[in-house]
Amino acid sequence: MRCPICNTENHVAFSATVITKYAVSYFSCGNCGFVHTQEPYWLEEVYKEAHNDEDTGSLQRNLFLSKIVPSVIFSFFNPHGRFLDFGGGHGVFCRLMRDQGFDYFWKDAYAKNIFSRGFELSEHNGPVEMVTAIECFEHFPRPVEEIQSMLATSANIFFTTDLLPSPVPGAGQWYYYAPTHGQHISFYSLKTLSFLAAHFGLNVYSNGSNIHLFTKKKLTDSKFKRALKTGFLVRQKIRMMMKSRTKQDEELIIARKKQGGKVTK
Repeated sequence: MRCPICNTENHVAFSATVITKYAVSYFSCGNCGFVHTQEPYWLEEVYKEAHNDEDTGSLQRNLFLSKIVPSVIFSFFNPHGRFLDFGGGHGVFCRLMRDQGFDYFWKDAYAKNIFSRGFELSEHNGPVEMVTAIECFEHFPRPVEEIQSMLATSANIFFTTDLLPSPVPGAGQWYYYAPTHGQHISFYSLKTLSFLAAHFGLNVYSNGSNIHLFTKKKLTDSKFKRALKTGFLVRQKIRMMMKSRTKQDEELIIARKKQGGKVTK
């Protein structure tokens, strides 16, 4: 099987039982460091419900990142621009960011937007400053195509995904493979992210663990890592520079309902 990222012939690294019934081969790429399953024929089955019941840390993660992402935005981007949460699930993160004053929108091919209804991204919204993709990359059967889709929206992608340990762990040796729910099918090393960044003419910055940024901007890893630190200064900036959209969004939704249309902007 060829690597979905660099097209190099891969070898089987190990096999595992996915969703307790399918024997699945996992391949490792010696060229770009990518690890992936065989063609994931079981995805339609595991996405009958978008929310994975094993993901008990979903709300905690959204709350944590709603403090981290503003710091990244203030450090490198225009906080008054538009933003997109790609693979935004039920809209929790989008809502949290709008509540802080950021002009955030939602997009997800699988999940129903519950908490950010009316703020789905459309061609009427205008340019997007940065895309966030929280715990999405490990779900991509064809990462290059998905990243290309995001880059058509913005040249800046903030994303989270756990990096592969070295050496590559086998079956049962790394929790992030998560074969019992079957949604994780793609796994990246820092080498993989560097390969992808070079392919798209981007720079990649990472905390070396699970938080990363693709961008055309020239930064340093140390600056990126500093931006991930939250504190009084960021909270002060939000209070001084941003205005919560919570009430404004409510009024907009009510107005659009009275007009008999969807909430657009």
